[in-house]
Amino acid sequence: MPLQINVITENMKKLPLGIQTFSKIIKDDCLYVDKTRHILELIQAGDYLFLSRPRRFGKSLLVSTLFEIFSGNQALFQGLYIYDKIKWQAHPVIHLDFSVVDYSSEMDLRTGLMHFLDRIKIDYQLDVNNYGLKAYFLDIIRALSEKYGKVVVLIDEYDKPIVDYVDDIEKASKNREILRDFFGVLKHSDAFLRFVFLTGVSKFARVSIFSDLNNLRDITFSKKFATLLGYTQQELENYFAQPIQNLCFELGIKKALLLSQIKTWYNGYSWNAKDKMYNPFSILNLFAEQQFDNYWFASGTPTFLMQLIKKSAFDATVLENKKVSKIVFDSYNIENINIFTLLFQTGYLTITHIDSQPFFQEYTLNYPNLEVKQAFITYLLESFTNNGLEEIQPAVKSLRESLQTENLEDFMTLMRALFAKIPYPLHIEQEAYYHSLFYMISVLMGIEIDLEVLTDKGRIDGVLALRDKIYFIEFKYGKAGTKMDSLTKQAIQQIKDKNYGERFMNDTRALHYLGIGFVGKQIGYQLVRNGENKCNKAE
Repeated sequence: MPLQINVITENMKKLPLGIQTFSKIIKDDCLYVDKTRHILELIQAGDYLFLSRPRRFGKSLLVSTLFEIFSGNQALFQGLYIYDKIKWQAHPVIHLDFSVVDYSSEMDLRTGLMHFLDRIKIDYQLDVNNYGLKAYFLDIIRALSEKYGKVVVLIDEYDKPIVDYVDDIEKASKNREILRDFFGVLKHSDAFLRFVFLTGVSKFARVSIFSDLNNLRDITFSKKFATLLGYTQQELENYFAQPIQNLCFELGIKKALLLSQIKTWYNGYSWNAKDKMYNPFSILNLFAEQQFDNYWFASGTPTFLMQLIKKSAFDATVLENKKVSKIVFDSYNIENINIFTLLFQTGYLTITHIDSQPFFQEYTLNYPNLEVKQAFITYLLESFTNNGLEEIQPAVKSLRESLQTENLEDFMTLMRALFAKIPYPLHIEQEAYYHSLFYMISVLMGIEIDLEVLTDKGRIDGVLALRDKIYFIEFKYGKAGTKMDSLTKQAIQQIKDKNYGERFMNDTRALHYLGIGFVGKQIGYQLVRNGENKCNKAE
C-alpha cells in the first residue's frame, strides 16, 4: 500500500497553495482548474465589469489570468480552452492590487496611488507630468493608449481600504472619497479603454464609489458567471482525482464516503441557489494537509465582525434560514451597516433558495458548510462569553457526553461554568439571549438542534436530536426574585399543554422534556424522562 501511494504522489501535479499568479502556476507545472471557457465569456460580456466574491475565492488568480490574456501571452495557455478561441493581441495593462497599497491613513492612500502611477509611467516610458491624482491617472491612461493601443484596467480588492475600516467610519469615509475621485477617471477615459474589470469582497461599496461610472455591469449574481470562481463538484472530482485517492488511503475510507465528507465540510457557496461551489483555499489545504480542518475561516478571524455583532445584541439563531429581499444586497453603507449584507458579502452566509414572484424576490440565507458554521459559532461564543477557544472545545466535548448519557446535572454544571464568565456588560437579560447561547453550544456539540419548530399547537423553542433520544426544550426567563422551580415547571407544563411530542409520536427514539430557566446568570432545569419528573435547583 505505501508503494502505491508514492507512485500516485510522483505523478500528481503540485498543488498551487498560496500561488495567485497564473504564469507561476503554469511555469511551475502546478494544478490549474481550467476556467478559461468562463473567462472568454467574461471578456465578451462587456467592457466594464464588476464581480464580488468572498476572500480566498480566486479573485486575484482571475485578475492575473486576465492580465496574461490581454498581454498577449498565448503560450501560457497551451492546452487550455481559450488557447485557439481568440485573436491574441497585446494591450497595455494597468493592474492595481489594493492589497499591496498602503491605506492606513488618507495621506498614505493618496501617496500609495501616486507611487503606483509613477511605476506605470516608468515601466511604459511615458512622458506625463504629475498635476494631482485624478489628472495624473487620466493622463497616464491617455498616454498609454496613444503609444501602445487601447488600455486594459484590472483592479483587485478595490474595496479593501474601506472594508478593513468598517469599525472606523471616519477613516473608511475618507478612503471612500479618495477612491470615488480616483475611479471616476475611468468614465472620462472611455475612448482610451479596451476593458475594465474590478473585483472585491463587497458589492455594496460599489454604489457610492462608482456613482459616476454608471456603465459598470455588476455580474455578482449573473447566472452565466455563477461558477466562474470556486470549484464545482465535477471540477473537484475531475481535477483532484489523485489527491482524492491519496486522502482515501490516508484516512482509510472509501471514495464515496470521503466525497460526502468533503461536501459537508467545504461545499455550499452559491450566488444563484443552484450551483454549489467549493472555496479553493479550503480544498487545496485539505489535500495538502491530508486532514479535515478549519482552513478558510482560520485564514482571517473577522474581529470587526464579532465586535459589530456584540454591539447589536445579535441573536445567533436567526442566521439559519434567514429570508431577505434583494434590496438587502444593495443597501450597504458604512454609516449604517446591515449585518446580513455584511455576512453574505464576506462569505459567512450564502444563498440556499430564491423565491421568485412577479414583482418580488425573496432570498434564503444559510451557512454555506460545516467549516464556516462551526468556526463562526466558536468565535461568536468566545466573543459573547469570554471563554477562550482553548476552553470551549473541551467543554463542548464533555457537554455532549453528558447529554448522551442523560447526566443532566453534569450537563448543567458545565453550562453554568461557561455562562459564569459572561461579563456583565455583555449580559443581556432577555430570553432570546440565553436561547442564542444555548443554540451556539448545541451547534458546537455537533448535535442537530431545530429552533422554533412549528407544530399545530405552537412553536417549540428547541428540538435537540441525538442518535437514540430527542429532547424537547422550552426556555423561560425570569426577572430577579423569580423562583427557579416555578419557572422550570412552567416550561415543562407548556411542553405538555402544547403536546409538542405529538409530531414525533412515530419516532422510535426516546422522547424527553427539558425545561430550562434563567434568572439573572443562574440556570435551573427540570427534566421529564420516561414519564418521571426530576427537578434540580439552580446554582
